[in-house]
Amino acid sequence: MAGSIVDAKAALRRQIGAGLAAMSPEKRAADSASICARLRELPVWKNSQSVLLFAPMPMEPDIWPLLAEALAAGKIAALPRFHAATRHYTAARVQELRSDIVSGHIGIREPAPQCPDIPLNYFDLVLVPGVAFDGQGNRLGHGKGYYDRLLAEVRGVRCGIAFGEQLTAAVPVGPADVRMDFILTPTGGMGCAD
Repeated sequence: MAGSIVDAKAALRRQIGAGLAAMSPEKRAADSASICARLRELPVWKNSQSVLLFAPMPMEPDIWPLLAEALAAGKIAALPRFHAATRHYTAARVQELRSDIVSGHIGIREPAPQCPDIPLNYFDLVLVPGVAFDGQGNRLGHGKGYYDRLLAEVRGVRCGIAFGEQLTAAVPVGPADVRMDFILTPTGGMGCAD
């Protein structure tokens, strides 16, 4: 059974990856801007005092402008920071974009060493990247389990951020996979069924 889930996840990663690779840079930029605009209008964004964002990788929606906006709005903003020794992510506060961001694990932007950690159960809203999502809130990551371990500890609203190309009818799930509360795409958002 476990082998079939691993195989199904690998096949879905290939399928979604092909769709993402086919997106033009213009469509990727326009869809990213739409996602940011939609998020700005949501009460969960407007009312949150503390937000855990993510630094997007090239194939993910570019939500990076929201970090500066969160800081300007007086929100407590944080990004995941990878710890190679434990193979885990923690969350660290970002207060100054110029001095608080460094290139981290596999080149992903993350908080600099001087940025203080924030407990994962502190955040009102957690923006979550992924390879694929379905309508039940299931998320397919890159296969290492790092983000699921982080998500297992958060208390706030888990909001999956996705291009339309990342939505699928069903994501294969295992016992360690953490579901989203909400999925936001360029065309709208959906609450996830229990």
